[in-house]
Amino acid sequence: MERGHGASAPLAGQVAIVTGAGRGIGRAIAERFGAEGAAVVLASRTAADLDRVAKGIERAVVVPTDVADDAAVERLVARALERLGRVDILVTAAGVAAFGPVAQQTPRDWDSMLAVNLRGAMVCCRAVLPPMLAQRRGTIINVASIAASRPIAGAAAYTVTKAGIVGFSRVLAEELRAGGVRVGVLVPGAVDTPLWDTIPGGPDRARMLRPEDVARAAVLMATLPPGATLEELTLLPAGGIL
Repeated sequence: MERGHGASAPLAGQVAIVTGAGRGIGRAIAERFGAEGAAVVLASRTAADLDRVAKGIERAVVVPTDVADDAAVERLVARALERLGRVDILVTAAGVAAFGPVAQQTPRDWDSMLAVNLRGAMVCCRAVLPPMLAQRRGTIINVASIAASRPIAGAAAYTVTKAGIVGFSRVLAEELRAGGVRVGVLVPGAVDTPLWDTIPGGPDRARMLRPEDVARAAVLMATLPPGATLEELTLLPAGGIL
């Protein structure tokens, strides 16, 4: 889709990798970044979802990727460099969730959440560091959740993954500060995404944030001038924590 981006577009000339770009928060961020002038590398496990998203972005590269597969993540970054020559922004929005009391779950129930939500995000961050540090410029935005700081019954493993993302992002920000790479963690409250389709009895979805709200916050984090960094941004529905 031609949008006629000029040099005035906030993200013109930049290349963004967005994981979880096929649906929900990741899709909204990818579409908003494209509208702001970025070339967007779309990553998720489902190619058909990515193809649909790519149709609405002027410069999009589709790279089906399972972030729980280290080699696939390396290929994702290599493909971005091969096609677009640089990586300026990474957004780790890929995520899975399963809920239930600890007494009724097994460690295997936690494994996919730990592999995708926490380890996958860490591997993605590590993979973009060589090009970002080489150009002494880059922005990493990790997507966490208000669950990281609010105890939610039935969400123990999910909470661990999101709290881990917050802690990891804080340490990574400190390590990369001198290298010109800024790291922020985006902490949304309840967002109306397909995640809730399989959760009976959840909060009123009409009162939740929209994925587009989270995308606007991500754009703010990505477009601050080089001398500023938004290292933690909590975004809640107007009614507070649901």
